[in-house]
Amino acid sequence: MKIVVISDTHMPRKSKSLPDKLLADLQDCDYIIHAGDWQTVELYNELKQFGPVIGVTGNVDGPELKSLLKTKDILQVGNFHIGVVHGHGSGKTTEKRAIESFTADKVDCIVFGHSHFPVNKEVGGIIIFNPGSPTDKRRQKQFSYGILTVGEEIVAKHVFF
Repeated sequence: MKIVVISDTHMPRKSKSLPDKLLADLQDCDYIIHAGDWQTVELYNELKQFGPVIGVTGNVDGPELKSLLKTKDILQVGNFHIGVVHGHGSGKTTEKRAIESFTADKVDCIVFGHSHFPVNKEVGGIIIFNPGSPTDKRRQKQFSYGILTVGEEIVAKHVFF
């Protein structure tokens, strides 16, 4: 199973359209995860054309997105649970806030955004994954998004471009 993971698209402020590389990966995905800061609902509607979308709201998302999406969600794929949260807030790092969001839940992977900084590591047996941003790289050298491949295990990787 292929899950495309994106976050912090900030569309249309940072880009009018999704990058071609990302659009190619969306063609054959089973799920799409968006970890917040969409900016407008148009992207949500566009992504639904490619497959089921699991998304959460971020700190720049307006009332229309907040009426459609939660601030935290969990996707079950087979025997695995993937937690999704944006990670904004005060105190602690974005990563620590994301991890703490799921202390009461059993998750195998936590997807978060907010920092625009790609992260792929394991903490306490849980994959901690931030895809970066495909449209707003900020201080990063490249744009990025992620692919989670789910089979006997979850394999997380970044796509940099």
